Amino acid sequence: MKKIETVKQILGEQWQAAPQHTQGEAFAPSNIALCKYWGKRDQELNLPVTPSLSISLGAKGATAKLVITDADRDSITLNGKPLAADSPFAQRLIHFLDLYRAHLQPKFDITLTSNIPIAAGLASSAAGFASVTKALDQVMGWQLPAEKLAVLARLGSGSATRSLWQGFVEWHAGERADGLDSRGAPITQTWQDLCVGLLILNKKEKSISSREAMQRTVETSALYATWPAKVTEDLANIKAAINKKDFTLLGETAESNAIAMHATMRHANPPVNYSLESTNSAIQKIWDLRNKGLEVYFTQDAGPNIKLLFLQNEINAITTHFSQATVLQPFLTA
Repeated sequence: MKKIETVKQILGEQWQAAPQHTQGEAFAPSNIALCKYWGKRDQELNLPVTPSLSISLGAKGATAKLVITDADRDSITLNGKPLAADSPFAQRLIHFLDLYRAHLQPKFDITLTSNIPIAAGLASSAAGFASVTKALDQVMGWQLPAEKLAVLARLGSGSATRSLWQGFVEWHAGERADGLDSRGAPITQTWQDLCVGLLILNKKEKSISSREAMQRTVETSALYATWPAKVTEDLANIKAAINKKDFTLLGETAESNAIAMHATMRHANPPVNYSLESTNSAIQKIWDLRNKGLEVYFTQDAGPNIKLLFLQNEINAITTHFSQATVLQPFLTA
């Protein structure tokens, strides 16, 4: 099944309707997976092998502004700099917008502003495509509920389906071949004193995209066969931890899940290793501090940067030991 068929199913007659407004602007938060998404059952539709669960990062994310233009091509500005039309991200974004233009073919001036590093394992694509989807909804006048926008956003970047909401979000893997049941859904529980520390060790764009690394892992890693069962167990534990406000269970499970995901990558052929020496040093420091009584855990996505997990009463200790960390309290700043 092609992406355009999913779009037509969701939009119906609105797919061929003219834009209702000349511009739209929207923000979407970045999200950090506590139980990871790694592996697709359908490459075209970005359908995952397993469910996943994330926490959104409040004011950290991306803002998209779309303005209809009379020009014969789209223009994209990213953080104040024009983006070459043939760059990989520009091509992904243009192909995504092409899904919604039907025969009317409006072109856009697209301005994207991100307050997190791009392509460094901080879900910048998720926030970007979610914000574009929300801005497009304004321009076209669809007035779709977030549940349907989450399906559309997933067509641009899988994790974008989790960036339509603040707080905890579960991405249901779904079973349907058309993917209409594969989307993010908010979890109602909050956790006021839960903190996330962004430990940015390298802002450079990673050499292997998440998409490429994921496909290589699924196709060649002998360890990947154990991944779905690991996710099933970890997802249940994280949801239980959220319900009970059991921080130890949450931290241990999220850290174990991240370690397992990176292990599957390192067993791919050729291996995928996003960690730098500074990444390994930070992880060892976290373990050493925990052995000394500071309850801090980490998670790591497809990049070298680390996210610290800790409670509000440990903020002073965390900033003492990790002075470069950006401390976020997602449920206080959302």
